Amino acid sequence: MTKQHNYWTCIMASLSRVMYVGVTNDLERRVWEHKQGQCEGFTKMYNCTKLVWFEEFREIRDAIACEKRIKGLLRARKIALIEEKNQYWKDLSESWYREAERKNDRDSSLRSE
Repeated sequence: MTKQHNYWTCIMASLSRVMYVGVTNDLERRVWEHKQGQCEGFTKMYNCTKLVWFEEFREIRDAIACEKRIKGLLRARKIALIEEKNQYWKDLSESWYREAERKNDRDSSLRSE
C-alpha cells in the first residue's frame, strides 16, 4: 500500500503586501515557521507571515508547476488570484495556532517572573 501525500502551493504576504510563493508538504508547519521567523531569507526580511492563498495537490510535480506559474505572473495577476478567494487578504491560518500562541505567552510570562 502506498502512502498518500499532500502538497501545497501557498502565497505568504506581509502587511504591506509583499508576496512570497512557495511549496510545502506540511502547510501548517511551514506557515508556523514563517510566523516564528524561522525561515531565513526573503520571508523573514520582508515579514511575510500571513497565509493569503493556498492550493492543495496530490503530486509534488503539480504543486511545483503551480508555484512556477504563479511566480511567472505579473504582480497584478497575483493580486487578482489572491482576491478571487480572499478579497481582504485575511490571514487564512489565523485560527490555526491560537493555543500554541497562548502557551508561548504563558511560558514567556513564567520565565520573566
